[in-house]
Parts: sequence; C-alpha cells; structure tokens
Amino acid sequence: MAQLDPKAVLEGRVPGRPPIALIAGTAVCLFCAVVALGIDALYGGAGFWVGLVLAILPIPLLVALTLTLDRLEPEPARALLFSFAWGAGIAVLGALVLNTLGLLYVTVPIFGEAKGHVVSATLGAPVIEESLKGAVLFGLLWFRRNEIDGFADGIIYAAMVGLGFAMMENVTYYMRAFDEGGADQLQAVFILRGLVAPLSHPLFTSMTGLGVAYAATHRRLQLFAPVLGLLGAMLLHGLWNGATTFGMGGLAVVYLLDGCVLVVLIVVVAVERRGTVRLIERYLPTYGGTGLVTPQDIRMLRAIPSRRAARRWARAVGGPPAARAMVDYQLAATELALLHKRAERGVADPRWFAARRTALLDLMATARQAFLRTPPRRPEGPPWAPRGPSGFLHGP
Repeated sequence: MAQLDPKAVLEGRVPGRPPIALIAGTAVCLFCAVVALGIDALYGGAGFWVGLVLAILPIPLLVALTLTLDRLEPEPARALLFSFAWGAGIAVLGALVLNTLGLLYVTVPIFGEAKGHVVSATLGAPVIEESLKGAVLFGLLWFRRNEIDGFADGIIYAAMVGLGFAMMENVTYYMRAFDEGGADQLQAVFILRGLVAPLSHPLFTSMTGLGVAYAATHRRLQLFAPVLGLLGAMLLHGLWNGATTFGMGGLAVVYLLDGCVLVVLIVVVAVERRGTVRLIERYLPTYGGTGLVTPQDIRMLRAIPSRRAARRWARAVGGPPAARAMVDYQLAATELALLHKRAERGVADPRWFAARRTALLDLMATARQAFLRTPPRRPEGPPWAPRGPSGFLHGP
C-alpha cells in the first residue's frame, strides 16, 4: 500500500504540501503580538514585566482545560495555534488602534470625557473586539469549512481566539494596576481577571463560534447564523463591560449570566460528543466487510477511556510505531463517522465525500497494517477483544 501522510489526511489537505498560508498567517499574528507588547513596554513602567508574567501564568492551564473538550476528535494543532495567535496578535493590535481612534475622534468629542469612555467601553469596544476576534472564525468558515464538524469545534476555535486576546489584554490591565496602585491593586485585578473571570473573552467569542459551526454543518441559515452569533458575542461583551455602571448588583447579574452560558456550552459539547458516539455506532458497522473494523473495535472507539487503554496496549505490544498507528486509526474512524454526518445533512459535495472517505479508509488500513507488521512484544490480544474478532489481532 502506498505511503500516506496521516497528518495530511486527518487535516484534509494535499499530502506533501505543507499549509504555507496557515504558517505564514501565524507568523504575521505573532509579529502583531510582539508589536502590541512593544507598545505596552514603551508606555509602561516596571509593571510591564510583572503584568506579562501574570498574564501568561494561567494560560497553559486554561488551554489544557479547553482542549479537554476536544479529545474525541482533536482539531489540528496548527489551526488551534493560528486561532490563539490571531486573538493575541491581529485582534489585539487592531482593537488597540480602533478603540483608541474611536475614543479620540468619536465618543469623547460627542459625549464628553467621562461619558465618552463609558460609551466606548460599553458599545464601541464590544463591536470592534468581537468583530476582530470573530473574523478568524469567519475565515475558517470560508476557507476551511470542512474542518468544523460541529458546535464543539466552533467553541474550541472561539475559545482559543478568546484566550489569546484575554492574555494580551491582561498584560495591559496588570501593568496599569501595578504602576498606579502597587501590589495591592495588582492583586485585586489579578483575582478578578485571572482567577474569578478568566474565561470571559472565550465565552463571548463562543457565541460567534456557535453561529459559524451551525453554518458549516447545515444547509439553511448559512448567512444568518454567523451574524446572529456575532451579535450575541457583542451583546454579552457589552453587558460585561457595562455592568460596572450598575454597581455590585449589575456585576452579580452578569457573573450569573456568564456562568449560565458556560454551563450551556459544556452541555452542548457533552451532548454533541454523545452524538458522535452514536454516529460511530451507526455508520462504522457498514465497513465491517473491509476487515478494518469489528463490533469489538467499535466498542473500543465509543469512549475516551477505552481509546486510551487501546493506545497503552498498542505501545506495550508494538512500541511507539504501534501506538502512533492506533492514534491514526482512532482519529480516522471518527472522521469517517463525521463525514457521513455531513453527507446526511447535505453539506458534503459528492466528489469530495468519495475522495475523503477513500483517504480515511486508506489511512485506517495503513495504520492497521503498520501495527500488524510490528512484531508483538506480548502475546495477549486487545483488551477490548481478548477473544476476537478485532482488526488488531496478530496472525499466527
């Protein structure tokens, strides 16, 4: 069987052709992030480095928590990095320029100094920032529509954009707090932004992510859904920024609202994950005749713990090559089930569907053969099919 590029197949791109546009876009985003940090460093004092460290500190944990929602069908690492870099770079730098111009030439001249700042924060900033953050999601919808398989994907990409934006924004807030009020004020701001409400920007942008995901996986309302999601993001953001004008009661209401939104998003991801499991149970049995999947293998594919156990078993009997083959097999099988969902909803071009299905089946076969060619280190069969049948049982 011809050598395949598993990563290219899973990402849906041409093998042997690296995603130049994605790599170049990430580089541009990171350059913009450096420029934004340079501006902070130029106008900030000693608090810049304190703010930078505190802003970065919770990001690994927050990213890890976000990616736990994406374990059944993980998104490409490059696309996730690009989304984060867009939020931290282009969105932040663009918001810095546009918010400043709007404040200087629109809201303050019209409403006066005090009220102009309130109007800018409550109305101007949400429109500008959510538009800039949402632009990358609209770009994914336009250029990489087939990468978005459901609401969970839209939420994941939106959360990565929001985390990048929040990290860079927090640098400014922490820097100002330290320079203006010292350690006490910095502590208060860090507790509020870094510990109490670290997911505010990801929550706002997730509304856009939901709209984009709907448009990518449904035939109707493809124009209306993303716009509605963007408006929802602006509304949540505006309520958050304007809550301080209503005192502690306003803050309590907004915190409660955002908490409810977070719970709803988690429920959406959980429900969709169960739906993906049902797709696996529904569509993969039709490929039993290929020898690539058995009922026992489908049982292994249904749950994260059994998939993890299968990877451990593969590594035990065949080392790293077999473990990598098992990962490729699991991801290709999941993508195959999701491909059928697209076809069922009428959003998969027939020729693309046929080519994509063939590529995924070839990857499953290649992964299985690579595993079977590995001399077994242990004689026992797969833990999910100790007596067979399984496509991963070694021959005599």
